[in-house]
Amino acid sequence: MPKPSVSTALPADQTRLHIALLALPDAVVSTLAGIYDVMNAPSLIGLPSSLARPPFHVEIVGEAVGPIELASGVPIPVQRAIDTIESTDIVIVPSVLLRDEGWQQGRYPQLVEWLQRMHAGGAVLCSACSGIFLLAETGLFDGKDATVHFTYARHFSALNPAITLHPERVLVISGRREELVTSGASMTWHDMVLYLIARYAGATDAQEVARLFALQWHQDGLTPYITFEGHSDHGDAEIQSAQQWLGTHFSVANPVEEMVKRSKLAERTFKRRFTAATGIAPIAYVQRLRIEDAKRRLERTEASVDEISWRVGYEDAAFFRRLFKRTTGLGPGAYRKRFSIPAYARP
Repeated sequence: MPKPSVSTALPADQTRLHIALLALPDAVVSTLAGIYDVMNAPSLIGLPSSLARPPFHVEIVGEAVGPIELASGVPIPVQRAIDTIESTDIVIVPSVLLRDEGWQQGRYPQLVEWLQRMHAGGAVLCSACSGIFLLAETGLFDGKDATVHFTYARHFSALNPAITLHPERVLVISGRREELVTSGASMTWHDMVLYLIARYAGATDAQEVARLFALQWHQDGLTPYITFEGHSDHGDAEIQSAQQWLGTHFSVANPVEEMVKRSKLAERTFKRRFTAATGIAPIAYVQRLRIEDAKRRLERTEASVDEISWRVGYEDAAFFRRLFKRTTGLGPGAYRKRFSIPAYARP
């Protein structure tokens, strides 16, 4: 994750930065409300720091003033209509809920035009998680880097092929002025608001807010959270059959050789077709399936790392440990500590 360019605290005579927190019917209430409370922390609870006064003035904005029902059915009051806002310092689009039909482009032309106008006036545009779906319609992210919830990555890329996506990254800062800020999966809005506080109010206040709200930077990235799902909608029946077999036989010795034998294809032909269909070489595909099974065992059992290594197909536990860390970003022990159910929550 790129390091925030942290500034010193705002001078006492400097006008507070205006943050427009955008409410729209697809927005997720937990993200919107959480961002509102944390960014308003200096105003709401005060901070024992050298900050003379709150650095931000946060308003919930939308197409019209009054209550708006969000995706979960909970109403949120819009405090100010966007057609009354000629300029702002920061716009934040919260997470949006994608239903079965996915994101439908073109539903919010007024919001898109307003976002373009705010950016032209110098505003920093930020999205939490899936909020990037709306921001992408401005065209401002074309040719630039961004992140989104990893479960939405394939759908997002299909809609926005001009945007380079990094779903494994917590925070991506793009643009010549570093004015395009996107955060990844779900609760990485914590990282986004802490970044904004550090950037505009100073590291001390960011640390104080993190401490008071018990927020943590996702310093290890999002790779440990991502579940591997091999592409199977490619249309190659022979490779689909191999994938189905591999799904329950990945731990056998020499699984790639066994798949080649079962396919009755030449080895080079099989490997070429497998890679073309799935986007990943057969041996790498095997490794990802084995690591996924190991992750579940680390989360749900008390089995030793050596035993798990053997059960997923690796006799060399040292190799397994290196592969696990290279794949997930965490060693097996650290992964278990992060994701296993704590003792106080177990039945």
